[in-house]
Amino acid sequence: MNHQVDVAIIGAGSAGLYALGQIKRFTDNYVLIDGGELGTTCARVGCMPSKVLIQIAEDFHRKSIFPREGIEGKDLLQLNIANAMEHVQDLRDTFVDRTLGHSTDQLDEQHLIESNAHFVDSHTLLTDDGQTITASKIIIATGSSPIIPANWNKFSNYIITTDSLFELEDLPQSVAVIWLGVIGLEIGQSLSRLGIKVTGIDQGQIIGGITDDKINNAAIDILNKEFPLWLGHTAEITELENNQLHITAGSNSVIVDKILISIGRKPNLDRLNIESSGIKITTKGIPVYNPNTMQTSNSHIFIAGDVTGANAILHEAGFEGRVAGYNAMQQQIMSFKSKTRLAIIFCDPNIVTVGAQLPDLDPNATATGEISLAPVGRALIIGKNKGLIRIYANKHTGKLLGASMISIKGENLGHLLCWAIEMNLTVFDLLRMPFYHPVIEEALQAALYDLKSKLDLTETEWPIELQPID
Repeated sequence: MNHQVDVAIIGAGSAGLYALGQIKRFTDNYVLIDGGELGTTCARVGCMPSKVLIQIAEDFHRKSIFPREGIEGKDLLQLNIANAMEHVQDLRDTFVDRTLGHSTDQLDEQHLIESNAHFVDSHTLLTDDGQTITASKIIIATGSSPIIPANWNKFSNYIITTDSLFELEDLPQSVAVIWLGVIGLEIGQSLSRLGIKVTGIDQGQIIGGITDDKINNAAIDILNKEFPLWLGHTAEITELENNQLHITAGSNSVIVDKILISIGRKPNLDRLNIESSGIKITTKGIPVYNPNTMQTSNSHIFIAGDVTGANAILHEAGFEGRVAGYNAMQQQIMSFKSKTRLAIIFCDPNIVTVGAQLPDLDPNATATGEISLAPVGRALIIGKNKGLIRIYANKHTGKLLGASMISIKGENLGHLLCWAIEMNLTVFDLLRMPFYHPVIEEALQAALYDLKSKLDLTETEWPIELQPID
């Protein structure tokens, strides 16, 4: 079967679906191609099921504070792992069904091809089931897959990734988490709180991609109290005769039932025969593209989502998909401003980075304000007064530039700061905002006051948090 279309989208994940939303505004002559499991990475194996597991773990872990609150009987609470995993899967299926119901379930065979495709030439695609698609414009949105080092394939029976974790009906008694990025920290802490013996291993000295040394040290100190973090050494794996693995890292060693590999995800490009597309490729094998237009070096081909190898985050995929989809339908390509950076690790406390980070900033023109969560009243009441917030601003203007934190409700504080940076607000603008008492946002207020004291600016004649009437 041959198809002649205005646009072909390869990949029905988040980026592809957001692109489709734009395409459908302009034409009905399109095709969406995907030979994998539909329902998006986020809904099936990423954002959503992981947050269900995190919530279960946090609810169960809450019992650790019961004695100091006078609540008795914490030792009588039990966790049924099988039922917990069934709950994860039930909600996962709900999220997937909702995604499908609003997207691919509404497409007919003319518009949805459930098969993999590869380039024959820059305008032609061939699917595994023998269909040929000739497209005026093409959008590559094929997503990504977990990275498993080739020399570890021999341990495949012991390896867990996020693609397999949420299919488990039971959990192993012990796990080594290899690489402490977003997935490693979120899932590692959750498994530990569910009663699994967890060991975290990373060859670097930085966890979660944190670029602020003070926040990194605070995160290591806090999380290391929940499960051991072995940093600075590569993991070496040996299979034992009793169906377990012996893991060493430097002078440390442990015997585990499984390993959770969380060293990142690789763009799904290997099936595309990308060389036939005419797209220029980087030394890392990633298509060269403009992040403000999502246009590749071959002007009629666009790219979006995890496949870019840049930001494997749903809201970034959504932005890129919209840009790619819109521009694919335009005679004149338009550049769109990237949104302020926001990244959240949903461990407890949350680790959040917003806007520009210290390595990107001029130290001579940057002021930093900070607050420890230890004395924050609301955090103390909740029993989660561990952490540190650091906010960066231009020393001469007070304009907010970025932030890094490990904090309770960091997901919320991060959004407030992200919005403020997006709106080009200053420290003074935020300090004029109302702050209720007692709330976690008072920690943000305290960090802003500390930041204000370090600015190279003269005080006004009235208190800066007051706004006079003209």
